[in-house]
Amino acid sequence: MNQQIRLYGGKLSGHSHRVELFLRLLDLPFEFAATPPPDRKTPTFLAMNAFGEIPVIDDNGIIIADSNAILVYLATRYDASRTWLPVEAVELAQVQRWLSVAAGPLAFGPATARLGAVFGRSIDRERSSEIADRLFKVMNEHLAQREFVATDVPTVADVACYSYTRAAPEGGVALQPYPNIVRWLERIEALPRFEPMPPAPR
Repeated sequence: MNQQIRLYGGKLSGHSHRVELFLRLLDLPFEFAATPPPDRKTPTFLAMNAFGEIPVIDDNGIIIADSNAILVYLATRYDASRTWLPVEAVELAQVQRWLSVAAGPLAFGPATARLGAVFGRSIDRERSSEIADRLFKVMNEHLAQREFVATDVPTVADVACYSYTRAAPEGGVALQPYPNIVRWLERIEALPRFEPMPPAPR
């Protein structure tokens, strides 16, 4: 008998939120298991992800770690339409490109700036802000003539890029200069079953 997917994560983690959001967009039942930092170093958790990082999912004994890997797994296994992760070569390459953006400049820019501002981590604030500004200028121009980042419909690339972009102001990175990004965020937020990431405490 199949059980619900179990998601190990943190409510203020953008990496966790992208997985939680995608589970909701796919209308898949799941159980959220809050996993604070001390729990990520236990033998049980390290057996699922030796890097000791969230998120991780347990899909009836299938363990997948890393947020983008989880998005790819869920789309491949549960989206029969294959719109969230297209099979056409050019479209798939564009999705992969933006998954790489989510793991690169989005992580080192807006997400890192937020890590310092919200969680008090020691970071290079100037560097993370520079990366964020450069990324958002490129994204804003990219979204000037399109509704979604990779194809004509929402894909896992949009899901991967959403959470830390929306939360960028928590790290001191303003979104007002980037109206095309703001409109893209609003399109994601208008999707059925959308659920926002909780705001960080001030």
